Amino acid sequence: MLRLRALWRHPCRALHVGRANRDQILEQLRVCSAEVQVFDVVGKHKAKLGAGHVAGALGMLWQFQKEKPHILRTLEMIRTHPQFLTLCVLAENKIAVMDDSAVVDMLYNVLRLTVEPHDSLVQQLVTEAWNRLDRLQLSTLSKFAVCLSDQHLHHSPLMGQITDILSQKLESVEDIRVLTNLMVSVSTLASPHLRDRLIERADALLDTMNPSLHRNSRRVVQFLRNIRYCYRPLLEKCNRVFLHGIGDMDAESIGIILGLYQSLQFNSCDFRLAVRERLAELSDTCTDPNSFSKYFAALGPLARLETREGLESSALLLVDELNPQQALAVVETLEETQCRNLQLITKIASVLHRNLDVFRPAEIARITQALIVLHYQSPEMFTKLRSKLVGHLEVSVIPQEVAMLTRVLSMLPCPRVEETVTSRVKAVLPQCNLNELNSIAQAAARWARGSIPSYHHSTPGTYVQLLQVLSRCGLERVRMAHRLDLLLEELKYVSGEWFEEVLLEETMVTLQRLKGQITFNDLPELCMVLTRSGYLFPSLMDHIASITMENIHKIHYSTTYSILLPFSVLNYDPPNGEFFETCIENFTPYIGLFDPHLLVLLACCLAVADYFPESLIREIFTVDFLTKLDSQLETLPDTLNMRIRLRLMELNRAVCLECPEFQVPWFHERYCLQMQKKGHGVISPFQQQIHKMLGEVLGGMNYAKVAVLTPYFYTVDFECVLDRYMRPVPIAEHSQLQVTEEEKVQWGLGSAWKEQNELPAGAQRIAVDFLDSRSFCRNSGHMKGDAVMRKRHLEILGYHVVQIPHLEWNSMELSNMEAWKEYLRKKIFTEYSKCD
Repeated sequence: MLRLRALWRHPCRALHVGRANRDQILEQLRVCSAEVQVFDVVGKHKAKLGAGHVAGALGMLWQFQKEKPHILRTLEMIRTHPQFLTLCVLAENKIAVMDDSAVVDMLYNVLRLTVEPHDSLVQQLVTEAWNRLDRLQLSTLSKFAVCLSDQHLHHSPLMGQITDILSQKLESVEDIRVLTNLMVSVSTLASPHLRDRLIERADALLDTMNPSLHRNSRRVVQFLRNIRYCYRPLLEKCNRVFLHGIGDMDAESIGIILGLYQSLQFNSCDFRLAVRERLAELSDTCTDPNSFSKYFAALGPLARLETREGLESSALLLVDELNPQQALAVVETLEETQCRNLQLITKIASVLHRNLDVFRPAEIARITQALIVLHYQSPEMFTKLRSKLVGHLEVSVIPQEVAMLTRVLSMLPCPRVEETVTSRVKAVLPQCNLNELNSIAQAAARWARGSIPSYHHSTPGTYVQLLQVLSRCGLERVRMAHRLDLLLEELKYVSGEWFEEVLLEETMVTLQRLKGQITFNDLPELCMVLTRSGYLFPSLMDHIASITMENIHKIHYSTTYSILLPFSVLNYDPPNGEFFETCIENFTPYIGLFDPHLLVLLACCLAVADYFPESLIREIFTVDFLTKLDSQLETLPDTLNMRIRLRLMELNRAVCLECPEFQVPWFHERYCLQMQKKGHGVISPFQQQIHKMLGEVLGGMNYAKVAVLTPYFYTVDFECVLDRYMRPVPIAEHSQLQVTEEEKVQWGLGSAWKEQNELPAGAQRIAVDFLDSRSFCRNSGHMKGDAVMRKRHLEILGYHVVQIPHLEWNSMELSNMEAWKEYLRKKIFTEYSKCD
């Protein structure tokens, strides 16, 4: 028996036995080439089978299945075969005589053969391995941890013991595969200290790894996803491994990596472009429903329009063969790509409709959201979906699930919401985090706006009460926060009216209170929260600047953008005057390593703050860079694509106006004309009213022009001209400011252009700009960076800029027409005379 135990450390080795120690059963198992032959041997010799035979047979069964494509696997047939049941009974009786690795190997194999975790064999194997836990080799411990994860025992006391053992023996781990399996398994239990040690160890072992073994790197990224920590140096190292091994990846592996990247908000232009090329190579191999659904999900969001249309045509041919999970993957991809193929949407919806009973609550929510976004029209389908959502909501006790179901339920039109739903929601509110509370608050607000008072169970007061409870729970959670990292994690995706009106101010107070906990690792998330908040807290931002400068060499160059963003957006330069320069010096050596879209965002952020590093500007405005940017934009979601194109235009405009010495051409004329046509240029009633008042102040309507388009496509709210004696000049006599093909600013009427100096001598164009609340920090009258930059640019174009803050215009002092006109008169004439 000891000899057999030694032989069966690996199923394959067990079947190669020397002639001197021949075992007929082993010999017969060795020549088996299919599961049915293994079962024949088991059936003939069941009374003689030892522990080694049983372990070897189970190992062979999984090996045969593993070598088959997913669609050809016959796991259910194996699991229900009488001889498989015989093997399981024999295995239970022989666990005690197995060695440590054999116990864990058998557990691994039976789980891969889809034996249920509650099966007595699985439970006995887990118990036996637990009893031997302290003496397991690290490789065996790693495999055991994977088995526990497969059974969803991530938070069990047993996994806690494995985490402790890993912490003690971490420095002795030399195999990257062993380490990464353990990292993923213990990720939910790892402390911040152990997290940092695991990252450091993985970083070191990745350098010794064969680059073709990309699964190890994938598990590293999965670990970072699980702990919600975007550690960029390690991510970039893993990304290089993926690029090296892209030729060996299938659509499923690519899809998994893209999903992990999306969760971490990590973007790699090179990887996305390589993925698109690799998936094009795989097009002929992904023809069955299983492989096609994964191929479709991976390539759809990255594909060009013509490729996407071809994918949709292929999907139409296969849609009826998709199983429920494959159909779910396809419809979510259609949602992501904003598909408008009604035939495909209808067919995939019918597949989902037939299988609604097999989906879990979260999947029902995802299906509902996808069909709403796709504008699918079927009252019957949405009635059934609503019934499912309500049914799941009435029994769910998981806060995250309740928040998701509530949010999606509120997207469906309905005159009333069941009292059982609102009661369930109220019951879980004290357990919800800020993100979950925010989702439920948005749902409650929708219900309140759409409620019909005649329904006594669902009056507006019901939702008002719900919002009051939400506000109380949210305020309590913010005030009780004592760990900055946990608070930032909850705030990562929180936004909207409820948060801004109820929690934002208290959140800023709490961030001030916890600022002593800020480390350089917290800076990107904290700065993004500040950017979204619109709140200016000089003391907090000074502290952030100080930590940044003290740790500048530890800060990854790619995080510079998120750190600089609140200072740029909120128009705040720390008192020491070296903050921006220090950050610029830190990222400058790595300009060539930035993703193109991130480099554009960084440069635009600096331009708003009036910083134009020459090396950065010259890098962006080269043919090679812009070509690569165009390629990347084709793989990005439409919303991000449009945002990057807008930022590039704004950067191009800022450089042309403020840094003519760089000789960067203005190449966004056509883009701006297209955007102008989409905007339609409708003059609002408010603008018409102000225009009339300006006409009375200046002496006639022809002295003021509304919604004037300037060169480089700024739109000035109102424009007037004053001569050297501060007398208004009729606008009709002068043309609109334009730019010639040689990019010289000129005045002209139609195509008959006149040089700018042909204005009456000493005359000055006045731009009257109304500044709404978006132009100011939320908690003060401090002007934001984009409003300041706009004023700079208009002045460069030759305007004297008169800014009308909304707080002054809407103040109690200006409560009638005469007061407004007097205010305009002082702004236009008095301020201009002072400047003159």
